[in-house]
Amino acid sequence: MEDCIDIYEIKTNKNLKYMKKNKTIVVYTVGTFDLLHVGHLALLKYCRTLGDVVAVGVASDQVVNSYKPNVPVIPLEERMEMLEALRCVDIVRPYHELEYVSACKEIKPDIFIIGEDWGDKPHNKAVESYLKSIGSKIVQVNYNPKTSSTKIKQMTISQSSRREYIVQKKLKKNIKRLTAGQTN
Repeated sequence: MEDCIDIYEIKTNKNLKYMKKNKTIVVYTVGTFDLLHVGHLALLKYCRTLGDVVAVGVASDQVVNSYKPNVPVIPLEERMEMLEALRCVDIVRPYHELEYVSACKEIKPDIFIIGEDWGDKPHNKAVESYLKSIGSKIVQVNYNPKTSSTKIKQMTISQSSRREYIVQKKLKKNIKRLTAGQTN
């Protein structure tokens, strides 16, 4: 956890207190949100249909490194900036440790959205227990099978490799043609 609180977080916390006083339904979800795509948008739009305020927790690069084989392509600050630009998102906050209870204590979500890959790791069980104790609802959603940041990365690498292969093939063909021309 970071030692200092920036002005944005202070403003966010005040907004959350105001919203809770006025019976606003707060929906909270967490994730990496690397290479923002239509699957992310569908999730966030769905969150909007469930409540009045959508809060998004964004995993820092260090957190992602602790449970995924690849680091995000897009730096944390830029991922947050893209999410902040979306109309369906009201609050964006980073998380620097793989635990969700502290953020949920601040945000006090009425609904916590989890993905199909949620699993039963200790940090997941801890937040589930906390949310149940405060009467929050946990909603599990399926991901869009057509797209993911991982699939986009794999396709990009595949296309890059194919392009490189084609360039190498053309280069060999041209070298062969030039070499054949010199021997005559």
